[in-house]
Amino acid sequence: MERNYTTQMDAARRGIVTPEIETVAKKEQMFVEKLMELVACGKVVIPANKNHKCLNPEGVGSMLRTKINVNLGVSRDCKDYNIEMQKVMSAVEMGAEAIMDLSSHGNTSPFRCKLTKECPAMIGTVPVYDSVIHYQRDLDTLTAQDFIDVVRLHAQEGVDFVTLHCGITRKTIDQIRTHKRKMNIVSRGGSLVFAWMCMTGNENPFYEYYDDILEICREYDVTISLGDACRPGCLADATDVCQMEELVRLGELTKRAWEKDVQVMVEGPGHVPMDQIAANMKVQQTICMGAPFYVLGPLVTDIAPGYDHITSAIGGAIAAMNGAAFLCYVTPAEHLALPNVDDVKQGIIASKIAAHAADIAKGIPGARDIDDKMADARRKLDWEAQWECAIDPETAKAIRADRSPEHDDTCSMCGKFCAVRSMNKALNGEHIDIL
Repeated sequence: MERNYTTQMDAARRGIVTPEIETVAKKEQMFVEKLMELVACGKVVIPANKNHKCLNPEGVGSMLRTKINVNLGVSRDCKDYNIEMQKVMSAVEMGAEAIMDLSSHGNTSPFRCKLTKECPAMIGTVPVYDSVIHYQRDLDTLTAQDFIDVVRLHAQEGVDFVTLHCGITRKTIDQIRTHKRKMNIVSRGGSLVFAWMCMTGNENPFYEYYDDILEICREYDVTISLGDACRPGCLADATDVCQMEELVRLGELTKRAWEKDVQVMVEGPGHVPMDQIAANMKVQQTICMGAPFYVLGPLVTDIAPGYDHITSAIGGAIAAMNGAAFLCYVTPAEHLALPNVDDVKQGIIASKIAAHAADIAKGIPGARDIDDKMADARRKLDWEAQWECAIDPETAKAIRADRSPEHDDTCSMCGKFCAVRSMNKALNGEHIDIL
């Protein structure tokens, strides 16, 4: 059936119920009319490129279930696309709603096309990464048009959302030099744009030619994820002048995108102390008028290499409870290496726990149902029912099997001292044997 609308936002504003809106409404247990209002005003996005034919659409917004993104992709040191595809399908099986291809080596186009042909999750990219690879030229030889053409290429290939570092300008160069951040810019895409501006003397092409980019995104229904080039890379840089000034500009760019019916997410920190996370979420909601907030972490301490999936999950739960809509997972390999298959699993599980905990706190319809089922299963000491409720049943089964108890109605921690077993027997009037 031929589309009679350009983007999901355009359709919602015109009262057209798209298949994607209908699907998301069912998933979120929300009336279609209510969802359309949220999409129309930009508080919910449904990233759904018209060329991504196998997409199982999801909505992203603070009033919906918190969604999880998984970063993947090859590098010069780890360049096996087959392994990356295994990670992709494993991530989807574990419940990731989005995959971002951050590849920085090799022929990236076939991998992107494979993703949009075979992967039902939302697909995101960072076109500035791909520009150097696509043209096989050094950064300072690329033109503004080169960058824009790569955005168009990704849109044509079916990518649902693109991270574009539009919010830093020539003014940012002076700010970074003046304010003496401890970690400067840690965003890979942001640093590339910053370096290009420094070497060429030109304005940020993603900012200068933003209207051209909006036309591309409108044509293919690509959601713009406004990248936070100045996100803090350590606690000392959190909520500083550079981060806040960029956020103000992202608010302006959000409004300009909405005027063209282009959907927008806004990316956020970064490394942030726990006591600043809620304030960061509220400031973003105000400045960016409720556009969905997509956060990396936030990581709540700088000293846990090898465990940053945990520091990220702590921050992610607080962020989502206070308005973040989309959590970018962090793996144990963060700051250290390209994640392997096990790292990806650990990162996804940690992020899913954070997202689920936040959804319960926010009162998302049905969010706590599975927890109540788990409580019933534990009260009955029904192990099979517990596996059905578990986020990671295989790990839970393996731990129990590795340290199996003498009696099936106990575990090897408590044995017959088990409180649940004792209470069940006591309330049933049964003798409670301990020794």
